[in-house]
Amino acid sequence: MNDAEGVRGDVVTSYRKAPTRTLAAGGVTFAYRDLGPRAGVPVVFITHLSAVLDNWDPRVVDGIAARHRVITFDNRGVGASSGSTPKTIEEMAKDAVTFIRGLGLEHVDIHGFSMGGMIAQVIAQDEPQLVRRLMLTGTGPAGGEGIKNVTRLSHLDTVRALFTLQDPKQFLFFTRTPGGRRAGKQFLARLKERTQDRDKAISLTSYFAQLKAIHRWGLAQPQDLSVIHQPVFVANGDNDRMVPTKNSFDLARRLPNADLVVYPDAGHGGIFQFHEQFVAEALDFLER
Repeated sequence: MNDAEGVRGDVVTSYRKAPTRTLAAGGVTFAYRDLGPRAGVPVVFITHLSAVLDNWDPRVVDGIAARHRVITFDNRGVGASSGSTPKTIEEMAKDAVTFIRGLGLEHVDIHGFSMGGMIAQVIAQDEPQLVRRLMLTGTGPAGGEGIKNVTRLSHLDTVRALFTLQDPKQFLFFTRTPGGRRAGKQFLARLKERTQDRDKAISLTSYFAQLKAIHRWGLAQPQDLSVIHQPVFVANGDNDRMVPTKNSFDLARRLPNADLVVYPDAGHGGIFQFHEQFVAEALDFLER
């Protein structure tokens, strides 16, 4: 098959074409996708509230998978993965480590977006030898300002989306400026590019368990982030309503080895709105 079809030799290069696989580990059957070159340290993507495999922007996945192995997965109880979703970020982190080790991986880079970035912080603290580099996007530290409001905002924007016949992510992830609205429509269109072998939607039970976990994270005592010595790339939009942007500045200040990028006229989904810039910066960070 040729590269235009998303496959180069035996290597899948397009997220749209990456088959959904399963892995049994720790009593859970995890659904995952795996693409990009086989050599080097893999980049494990950990996703946001309510997301399944199909919620990753294919431009971000493909951009990084052009030069690195990328693995996306549904954590316990989410999408096509079995089990019930935990109600704490710490338990989710344990499940993610079970999945990573179940693949036989001993060293990974992690990209955690939003709730995934919270999970990634816990993994880096609990299993430092597992993590080489961290990318924390659209996320914040335990006890971070405004994180406890995610539940209320999610409910409000879901209702607003229902009344305007739009996807809640148009409101939650993007600004209401002309540029933000346009970027939101383009992002949502990209999420529909995959037409075959799509993932199962998250169940309401799992969604509410995740909301509870994020709420607890927002109310938690701040953690000592100085123990995370790995290089960290922190990125967000300048107007994130879900996890207020000041949390990204806070992370970058408290992590000993962090770079920060903030995209203009962008919200929670800033890395998707500025996907070309983000991919270039992420590749530069991963390959230093």
